[in-house]
Amino acid sequence: MGGTNETVQRITRLGLGLSQLGNMGRVTTDAEAEGAVRTSWDAGVRYYDTAPHYGLGLSEARAGRILSEFPREEYLLSTKVGRLLEPSPETAHRRDDEGFAVPAGLRRVRDYSRDGIRRSLESSLMRLGTDRVDILYLHDPEGHERDALDNAIPAMAALRDEGTVGAIGLGTKDARTAAELTRSGALDLVMIAGRFTLLDDSARDRLFPAAAETATSIVAAGVYNSGLLSRARPAADGQFEYGPAPTSMIERANRIADVCEHFDVDLPTAAVAYCLRDPQVISVVLGARNGSQAQSNVQRCARDVPEALWDELRARHLIDI
Repeated sequence: MGGTNETVQRITRLGLGLSQLGNMGRVTTDAEAEGAVRTSWDAGVRYYDTAPHYGLGLSEARAGRILSEFPREEYLLSTKVGRLLEPSPETAHRRDDEGFAVPAGLRRVRDYSRDGIRRSLESSLMRLGTDRVDILYLHDPEGHERDALDNAIPAMAALRDEGTVGAIGLGTKDARTAAELTRSGALDLVMIAGRFTLLDDSARDRLFPAAAETATSIVAAGVYNSGLLSRARPAADGQFEYGPAPTSMIERANRIADVCEHFDVDLPTAAVAYCLRDPQVISVVLGARNGSQAQSNVQRCARDVPEALWDELRARHLIDI
């Protein structure tokens, strides 16, 4: 479906992920958030991705406020369903325990029912201050595959048929779940996070064949694997999958960095290029907390990486193809 969907065809090669606008890990100021979006816009980025999960709605609210300054018809906006946000006054004095520096005055409630999908989108539209999103993803449905197939995806398809959203997809880091739901043939695209990277390309064997069979487009996210590939040299205490990176993973990242240095390409640039060189990947979505990080994203995406670098990585058995 992705190959013929008009919305999917408009997605830019680089997208801006807005999880940092939800204070992921630490507080992002309003000025930083605006800088990230404006710098991306000025560089030609026209695809922006958010979710209720990001900062308990803070990312959506900030995204809506900043993007309202730009012509709505000139960019694509995606958000996600599957987690409803409900009041939680009893925990409002605490900090969110799912990685965002925000008060826990709301709680996430998993809901993949048809009614839950519509209510989630309606709430997102209110926070975003818009009457539509272009792409709607089902967020992290692993463990809920049956409910996704029977209820959530049909509800999303109905929203697409009604014209409320332009395209529907799946956002997950679970390649097995992604492949299973993609085979339904109902999706236009899949955003796979952290499973098609220089360190973990497990989606290639699991998801990519299913996507090819159903003409479903792929968007790559989490390409730095929680930061391990985000620096020219991985930190000794680097993170992988939002936890301490195994020593073996840090060593492998350093071996890849050795090859990159030989070809005068830094590790993060290679991490981005690795995804974009695959013809099934239509876009890479990178996060940015401020304008400087957004500019780095743009520069990395634009850099030409010599084929000889990939040849050398293959020769050293650091990538397969």
